Amino acid sequence: MNLKEFNSLVDLFFYKAAKENPSADFLEWLNPKNKKKYTWGETSTSIQKLAKVLKDNLLNGDRCLLVSENRPEWLIADLAIMLADGITVPAYTTYTEKDYKYLIEDCEPSVIIISNNEMHNKLKNIIQEKDFIKKVIIFDEINDVENKDKYLKFDTIISGQLGQNINIKNKNLKRNSPACIIYTSGTSGNPKGVILSHGGILNNLEGAQEILKPLIDKKPIFLTWLPLSHSYEHAVQFVQIAVGAKVFYAEKIEKLLENISQAKPTIMTAVPRFYQNLYNKININMKKAAGLKAKLIKLTINLGKKKLLGKKMSITEKFLNRLVDVLVRKKVKKQFGGNLKAFVSGGGALDKEIGEFLNSIGLPTLQGYGLTETSPVVSCNPIHKIRVETVGPPFKGNQVKIAEDGEILVKGENVMLGYWNKKEDTSKVLKDGWLYTGDIGEIDPKDGYLKITDRKKDIIVSAGGDNISPAKIENQLTNSPAIEQAMVFGEGKNYLVALIVPSKEFISQKEKIKEIVDEINKNLTLVEKIKNFSLLDENFSIENGLLTPTMKVKRNKVIQKYKSILENFYKK
Repeated sequence: MNLKEFNSLVDLFFYKAAKENPSADFLEWLNPKNKKKYTWGETSTSIQKLAKVLKDNLLNGDRCLLVSENRPEWLIADLAIMLADGITVPAYTTYTEKDYKYLIEDCEPSVIIISNNEMHNKLKNIIQEKDFIKKVIIFDEINDVENKDKYLKFDTIISGQLGQNINIKNKNLKRNSPACIIYTSGTSGNPKGVILSHGGILNNLEGAQEILKPLIDKKPIFLTWLPLSHSYEHAVQFVQIAVGAKVFYAEKIEKLLENISQAKPTIMTAVPRFYQNLYNKININMKKAAGLKAKLIKLTINLGKKKLLGKKMSITEKFLNRLVDVLVRKKVKKQFGGNLKAFVSGGGALDKEIGEFLNSIGLPTLQGYGLTETSPVVSCNPIHKIRVETVGPPFKGNQVKIAEDGEILVKGENVMLGYWNKKEDTSKVLKDGWLYTGDIGEIDPKDGYLKITDRKKDIIVSAGGDNISPAKIENQLTNSPAIEQAMVFGEGKNYLVALIVPSKEFISQKEKIKEIVDEINKNLTLVEKIKNFSLLDENFSIENGLLTPTMKVKRNKVIQKYKSILENFYKK
């Protein structure tokens, strides 16, 4: 299948739907209270029916806000919007009413699609206020509706007799047509709407196909749990279509391990925070082992790292490595359904130690790199040559180069069309077709692998003019099971300090945390050492506004909230 031949993501879906058995299962929600299943045929028909209704309420290029947890209807709605000449605007379910108000006033959607009552409660006031909102489509039953004429039920649209032989085609869509507007996480300031094209996402799929080719020997299974409003998971759903996958949607994050056992996925995508938690949990369990079991675990990790790093192994070591494959790694894999070929990490930097550990114990983990503005992937490690300290070689179809100051620049069809309603912001990052990513990195001249060294705007410049990477130090801190979250501070100061959220078991153990900090300081340069720290009794969370929906710390918000603590560190 040549992805260059498709004009749009809609074309891709209907091409694949025609090739697949219409009665074969495609989408399934692992929610016991709402066990939805859709075959390829049912998905195709549902898209057509919803698109017919949307077409009556959308003009070419009108926006449609989509607010829902991950479920089959999400994919159906996304493709129906595109088929109806609209532009999907996905929004996180964790947003507050204030966040939704900002998005709605910024993109002015003609239609809003909502999943349930909880979402509607946050949106109903805004819906009543805004005249430009023509229709609201709901997945589940909701109450407290004032203007009933404005509302349509998804199930009524799909189950109705409306045009059983509908065959809408959209010849207006081109590769450079906007497919969606995905708002950035907003780690500083208001989110910006990134306009991604059909061709940009299709271009990304070409690189994804190369990565997946050696991992797929039959029909792949995906378990989707990252929010589909995230550009990473949004693109993954089109990868799932392209490879003809069976897709399971997780019930909720609290049930993730249970859902993994049910779905038995071939591929799983996640952000670094997931792998960090996984690393800590596995490590804690392994440290409880004693005797022969402890020796086998140690041997598994040591030999796994040796193989990963391409070091020569003796005949005995090769034999022992095969032995621990059966005795240890097979059991680890079984906890993840038994069929897992690879984890794919994106949406932030994966710590090298975590990457080495997971790969060594039998959980191949491919770190990639990208941003919303690049549809979103720029590069990824291939399974046959994993270099955990890098984010792999760039995908075909995009060019990557390093500017004089170390900033990573990207050019290609995958680069965004621009920021919605923000020409000035667009011109700051898009120059002569090159996207200025704001990330600092280097390219290995031997194999072209890209390495991310820092985030340009997050670099701390000390009073002495030293450039310090906070991410490097924060990763070392949070790699300890005793530390849940950490943020390093020291812009314009003579030394660094840290705000630390301890794990529940270590809340009152400041001396233990101090030992961990002292140990980490031994491996840091003089300017990187943490001179002082404070323990916080509240996590950085989405609810308190200190984390983005993609689990990134809003540094400016944290600094603002704990200003007095930070200032006290520097008082003589």
